[in-house]
Amino acid sequence: MRVGEGRGSTRLGSAESLRHVDPGSAPQKSEVRFARRGGSVQKNLEDAVAEEAAKHPERLVEVFASDEHRLGLKPVTRRVWAPVGERPTAHGHHRFDWLYVTAFVSPASGETFWYVHDGVSKPFFAALLATFAREAKAGVDRTIVLVLDNAGWHGEAGLSVPNGVRLVFLPPYTPELQPAETLWSLVDEPIVNKHVETIEELDAIIGDRCAALATDCDIIKSRAGFHWWPKIAKPK
Repeated sequence: MRVGEGRGSTRLGSAESLRHVDPGSAPQKSEVRFARRGGSVQKNLEDAVAEEAAKHPERLVEVFASDEHRLGLKPVTRRVWAPVGERPTAHGHHRFDWLYVTAFVSPASGETFWYVHDGVSKPFFAALLATFAREAKAGVDRTIVLVLDNAGWHGEAGLSVPNGVRLVFLPPYTPELQPAETLWSLVDEPIVNKHVETIEELDAIIGDRCAALATDCDIIKSRAGFHWWPKIAKPK
């Protein structure tokens, strides 16, 4: 423990420094960070839901989150169990061809929309946003409050936002507040410690994986269902 951390810390060498101090008594940095920044995000989302519900009381109002994940022919490795004395191996060939996966997730329900693509840009994100809004029936059956990070292609300047979608942006450098970030280890699962020969093979594997995840709301909620996330506002 560094000097100055924990409740009751004191100058080294003093009589007080000989006392035992509970190392768990001080809040962790992540807890302090959430209290300062996560609390404001929660309030902003609740305010946005209330405003949209007042505008369109006949619609559901649901808060989604969206993010992108890059993966490619560079191997994804993880630790595995092995018998004592045996060293497991994973075959791989490092190459730098990439795919991107964009997820739109409702942490409250576990509903997801997945898109696999080969690049990112503002025009592409605008087209993707329009596709998501159409498939999710935003502006028809429900209003969607969409939480994004501050990637350059997410910015509202010059971005066409579909009817029924309202954008809300996270504070900078707060990936721990983005529920979609929790999904990437699930997406990677079928290629962990495996060699994938071509980008086309990777596209097929990841496409199948995303299709399977889209039907498993329970596992999505177990990862992305943050306890502070606003509940779905039902029509009045």
